[in-house]
Amino acid sequence: MQRTDPHLSVIIPVHNERENIPSLVLEIESVLQPLDTFELIVVDDGSTDDTIKTLYPIFHERAWLRVVCHRKNMGQSMAISTGIKAARGEIIITMDGDGQNDPKDIPRLLRHFDPNTHFLLVTGRRKNRKDTWLKRISSKIANQVRQWVLKDNTPDTGCGLKVFRREDFLSLPFFDHMHRFLPALFMAMGGSVMSVDVNHRLRRKGLSHYGTWDRLLAGIVDLVGVSWLVRRIKPIHSYELRTSKKSE
Repeated sequence: MQRTDPHLSVIIPVHNERENIPSLVLEIESVLQPLDTFELIVVDDGSTDDTIKTLYPIFHERAWLRVVCHRKNMGQSMAISTGIKAARGEIIITMDGDGQNDPKDIPRLLRHFDPNTHFLLVTGRRKNRKDTWLKRISSKIANQVRQWVLKDNTPDTGCGLKVFRREDFLSLPFFDHMHRFLPALFMAMGGSVMSVDVNHRLRRKGLSHYGTWDRLLAGIVDLVGVSWLVRRIKPIHSYELRTSKKSE
């Protein structure tokens, strides 16, 4: 029986993914059911292709499946933030909704994650990417420039598969496109980042609705702002004194 307080919350932002999201939900179910109590939150980011209607047949039969909707398209970072704010689990797993992230990699990331470590981010590193040459080249250039500027020691921040604590994410400053800079933000807060090799699959159907050029142009602008921001974030190091004395 599913607990009311799931341990894991999987967040999937989607925009016009009606051909991909139902099968992805069923894949996640087969992977996570043996592991732990969990919930899956699909955040529909203002889709216009009846993405939500395709989930109706499975939504009513699965108590762990939740759907949160934006009335209009707000962008991927906002969709992720909306899902995390709605989440009840203390551990967050994010992944893309196009089916290119493999749910079978979730247990691998979780094995490297310690929920007792503050500001630990475990992120996927896509091997043998199944993207167009343009997307691969632009991503490679963007990753190299970002690492040079931010020193975030993360070769692939664009991988949607990430694991972190909910409370850590909610303590970060929010801004549009922030999901691309989570490694730098976690490190600025005094945390650490671990990259784990993951599978990358062909997009089954449809086209990406968070475009390559949009990401590239936004990334250039955001990189300047994030570089300024991480230099001004001051991590808080505090602790509480404990005593063994008994109260009278």
